[in-house]
Amino acid sequence: MDSTIIGQECIDELADYAGLKPEIAAITERAMQGELNFASALRERVSLLKGLDAGVIQRCLAERIRPNPGAATLVRTMRLHAAETILVSGGFTAFVAPIAEAVGFEHFVANDLEVRDGRLTGKVEGRIVDSTVKRDTLAGARDRLGLEPEMTLAVGDGANDIAMIEEAGLGVAYRAKPALAAVADARLDHHGLDALLWVADVARRHWVES
Repeated sequence: MDSTIIGQECIDELADYAGLKPEIAAITERAMQGELNFASALRERVSLLKGLDAGVIQRCLAERIRPNPGAATLVRTMRLHAAETILVSGGFTAFVAPIAEAVGFEHFVANDLEVRDGRLTGKVEGRIVDSTVKRDTLAGARDRLGLEPEMTLAVGDGANDIAMIEEAGLGVAYRAKPALAAVADARLDHHGLDALLWVADVARRHWVES
């Protein structure tokens, strides 16, 4: 989701409300470049947010988080043409759920921030959505729907997306980090996400404009 369906990194923006954006953003960048283990980097960043008022999440969503151009048109049009759409994110359900609904995804998979007495505990609940979970979510949906590999499409921007991108019939790097761009089947660097509808052979007159 982050830097793909939306134009921001949610944890970096959330960190700004705690006065920690530069420190946390630096870790995020290294993780997305593939220089750090994603799960470890996520736990480190979340630990720094311990004690932050959980209400700040809604404020952050309202003030800073915006879908990228063409995101809703891509997702809603694909759904209209019988595709199943899943938003798989290494981010947090508190952000992912409302974005998934706003953009039009049928399903989402994300991490859960632990909250106690209205404040973040600095921990993530349950499993962490890493590169393996992303890949397995795509493969599981493909097998459940009885699809051939070439009938699947995945889009991402960072190193944590590599396994999913390689698993997809068409793996697209969207304004991506070099590690992902190097292995993707295609790159989208200069247009909105709705440009992928041309790849899916959907004529413009059939797009769901959003």
